[in-house]
Amino acid sequence: MTGAPLIRSLRRIGAMAAKETLHVQRDPRTLGLALVMPVVMLFLFGYGVSTDIDHIPLAFADQDQSEASRALARAFDGSGEFQVVGRPTPERAEALLRGTAVVGALVVPRGYQQDLLLGRKAQVQLVVDGTDPVIGNQVLAKADAIARAESQRLAGATFAGLEPPLQVKVWTRYNPEGRSAFYMVPGLSAFLLAVTAVMLTALAIAGEWERGSMEQLFASPVGRLEIVLGKLLPYLALGLVELLLVVAFGALVFEVPIRGSLALLVLIGLVFLVGMLGQGLFISVVARNQLVATQAGALSALLPSVILSGMIFPIENMPWPLQAISRVIPARYLVHALRGILLKGNGLDVLWPDLLAMAVFALCILGLATARFKRRLA
Repeated sequence: MTGAPLIRSLRRIGAMAAKETLHVQRDPRTLGLALVMPVVMLFLFGYGVSTDIDHIPLAFADQDQSEASRALARAFDGSGEFQVVGRPTPERAEALLRGTAVVGALVVPRGYQQDLLLGRKAQVQLVVDGTDPVIGNQVLAKADAIARAESQRLAGATFAGLEPPLQVKVWTRYNPEGRSAFYMVPGLSAFLLAVTAVMLTALAIAGEWERGSMEQLFASPVGRLEIVLGKLLPYLALGLVELLLVVAFGALVFEVPIRGSLALLVLIGLVFLVGMLGQGLFISVVARNQLVATQAGALSALLPSVILSGMIFPIENMPWPLQAISRVIPARYLVHALRGILLKGNGLDVLWPDLLAMAVFALCILGLATARFKRRLA
């Protein structure tokens, strides 16, 4: 297609896009779904799904009642990670652990200080509530770090002039503080973009069928691909605004860094949005009913984007059938790309496989939507 036919085709696509833009402007629910809901959900999920915990309530059962045991209590209480909320007996500490008053109980046995003075290995017992494994593992890790620091303090005078035979220095890159927001916000951004993009366009052509305006489109000289592209473009622009809004909100509120190229982020987001908007269009073409299109759009976008994208659950830990299925989920590649751009500063030389996978999905789903769209009412 060259010359005048191409110009006419572009004009028809522009007319369809202008028509769809008017529908969007006149429907505040669409604008709310695209611009307000993602920010609200990112705010709620960003704070509500946080796995960072501090001031962990801890019971300190001190059977030794010595200066050394009191120093250990001060080390835990003054760290900012734990808060000693009671000094019960070991039996009472067990009762507190059954309830919700404490998450852990540290039991110091009799003879703790004497063992330290005699150079023997002193032992204490940490009992942790393991009903929530995430919190339980954090309690163990934080307690182990404090215990190691206290052990080094106690051994400082003895080994002050000696160089340890082996030193291991751990350097955590990209997220040294271990903040869960840095891990969750890129995944949440991909999830919100996937759900809203599919839902926006899932209602587009289905609404045309319900309003009876599809007959007018059939009577016009607009082709199938022109209709699809014309309906896609306004929502693509809206989706790009949503992407930038979500990234900016994550950077300002949760202090998520943007270490990579913003242009590359927009390019990858653009390709992802084309695929998800095409998925919504395909659903609307098949369903011809807004209720069915809404249900199918939510089911096909929400669950895969949460479970199979790596947003929360590592893909490497999944059974191989689920790993294979995840390869056709675009959110998987956007989550990986966003974390690479925002946290690591990765460029196209690292992220091109993600971009290629999303581009292939977008082309395939747009081809299916166009092929499934028939110029007939029955």
